[in-house]
Amino acid sequence: MLATVTDKGQVTVPKEIRDRAGIAPGSRLDFEVQEDGSLCVRILARGADSLFGLVGRPGIEPRSIEEMDQGIATAVAARNRRTRK
Repeated sequence: MLATVTDKGQVTVPKEIRDRAGIAPGSRLDFEVQEDGSLCVRILARGADSLFGLVGRPGIEPRSIEEMDQGIATAVAARNRRTRK
């Protein structure tokens, strides 16, 4: 499969490769040039920064599952009202 480098140095990874490799928007790729000039690309596991907010914070009470469900329902309802206008 071929891809073209833009004048900004960007490359679109072909869809078939993204699908087979599990590359999703926001995925981080690690590029390494081999001694023979070939390029090795590795998909990095999500970094620790993607875990932000999963651990409780001192002084702030955690939300119950019911409270989280209600918050999600409220946000979805508000979004649906905005998109219907």
